[in-house]
Amino acid sequence: MAQVLVTGGTGYVGGWAIVALLQRGYDVRTTVRSQSREQAVIDAVSTEVDPGERLSFAYADLTKDDGWDAAMAGVDFVLHVASPLGNGSDKDADALIVPARDGALRVLRAATRAQVKRVVMTSAANAASPMSYTAEGVTDETLWTVDDPSLPAYRRSKTIAEKAAWDFMADNDGSTELCTVLPGAVLGPILTSENVGTASLIQRMLRGEMRGAPQIGLEVVDVRDLVDLHIRAMTSPDAAGQRFLGTGPFIWMTDIARALQASLGDKAVKVSARELPNALVRLTSLFTPSLKAITISLGRRNRHTTQKAQQILGWAPRPAEQTAVECAESLIGHGLA
Repeated sequence: MAQVLVTGGTGYVGGWAIVALLQRGYDVRTTVRSQSREQAVIDAVSTEVDPGERLSFAYADLTKDDGWDAAMAGVDFVLHVASPLGNGSDKDADALIVPARDGALRVLRAATRAQVKRVVMTSAANAASPMSYTAEGVTDETLWTVDDPSLPAYRRSKTIAEKAAWDFMADNDGSTELCTVLPGAVLGPILTSENVGTASLIQRMLRGEMRGAPQIGLEVVDVRDLVDLHIRAMTSPDAAGQRFLGTGPFIWMTDIARALQASLGDKAVKVSARELPNALVRLTSLFTPSLKAITISLGRRNRHTTQKAQQILGWAPRPAEQTAVECAESLIGHGLA
């Protein structure tokens, strides 16, 4: 069976990618920053599948050149699902943009040197979005987000990193292929209490830390479905050189709250389904920097289509309500809500 390298094995998506690959019979190598992180990955993965002797580790950091050639040795495919962390504030957007772009290029340079068959790189749906989410419309992979300093740093970092990856591959005459996956809001069960990842949104709702829901619509994709899309893109002959949107069903945050209340009963007693006025959210964002990035999405109307992934790869995501509820149940089961 082929060997697959997963970048960032300690990550939320990375952990589930390792699980899915092992379940499908692949040998998996994953990158961690140091040997001390190996056991955390093994413990997380072992909650779903016995890794046995089919999981190995390589030591590499997306912000450094060291270790990437060794990580790629003997590898057939790469799932580049990791992204370097950074402050990414509006005042220092480069703290997020530069590591994301340079990290992607480090992975691709090493992969092409090793003649890896294909790299599947995680981008984001907001790298294929119009400037304003409030404009009506449905967009697909042919649209590229126009980089603009007014956009949130995270959105800019994903767009710039993906564009850099495609530009690099256009100048590469080797046999390595690239395809990218552009997910929406990633939710779903967690593997370990040590890594909540983007499930922290549901965690905050369960804890009553959100006294209402902003008028924001999310295209929720289950982390398990997202990983399935990556593997389909990795193995399909028709996926080479393609972008695939991996957004799930559109759902308003108020509807997520109602789904939690309906399914969890007393366990969701702290969840608020009250919709917060846009004016209040904008005013609060002036004093709470973490809210500033979401104001662009207030009253969101734009959506993405996953028709391409459905037709070429046979991919289909599960309902958003199901993902949100199973995410909440997992958090509760781990004693985190």
